[in-house]
Amino acid sequence: MKSDAQLRAAAALFRVMSAPMRLKIINVLCTGEKNVGELLSLIPTTQPNMSQHLNSLYKAGVLGKRREGVLIYYRIVNERVVALCRAICAEVPAEVQ
Repeated sequence: MKSDAQLRAAAALFRVMSAPMRLKIINVLCTGEKNVGELLSLIPTTQPNMSQHLNSLYKAGVLGKRREGVLIYYRIVNERVVALCRAICAEVPAEVQ
């Protein structure tokens, strides 16, 4: 049986991943590191909205970031999150719209 602390950590991770925009970001970053401009070219949203979601994923320990000049690059640092996303998304029927 999992401890209360483990279950709270799992619930917190599910909360972070519960936003479709964050799942889109994770999905795009599965192919490799991207800067904010690259993410915005692949995911239609506003820059402030993208930044808010990236910050949530970063604070949750899902993403890492690095600065190169004026650009900030994001990458996945928690591969277990990727495995979890893939497992869950595989269970969602393709015809759901």
